[in-house]
Amino acid sequence: MTDKLIYTAKVKTTGGRDGGKAVSSDGNLDVGLSMPKEFGGAGGDGTNPEQLFAAAYSGCFLSATKLVARLEKIKLPEDPTIEAHIGVLSTADGYKLTAELLISIPQVDRDIAERIVAEAHKRCPFSNATRGNMDVTLTLV
Repeated sequence: MTDKLIYTAKVKTTGGRDGGKAVSSDGNLDVGLSMPKEFGGAGGDGTNPEQLFAAAYSGCFLSATKLVARLEKIKLPEDPTIEAHIGVLSTADGYKLTAELLISIPQVDRDIAERIVAEAHKRCPFSNATRGNMDVTLTLV
């Protein structure tokens, strides 16, 4: 099978993480950026790249989880959730990201939920992009 491009997200950022702005080409994303206090910024209004990455990874992984369940004909409850924690490590060579996904699939047997999570991790584009590039921990809660 030949790879086929399905979708391209386009976001233009100006000003960087301290007082900048990120806007998608379709206008659905339009956010101000602010530097977290932990980086020496003022914090406050706006988001930051790590929060955006956390939202993107958790949203994508939840969709992959639902896809795997559907393909395996497993009924999921209405309220599965994924909370992403994206950490920034200071290293000798600069900065490095870490991720922990806290995955809640209530009312599903743990062994089945673990299988769904493992398969979702194989399918999720964010998992595939980060595999081998950053530490990712999957925690079933």
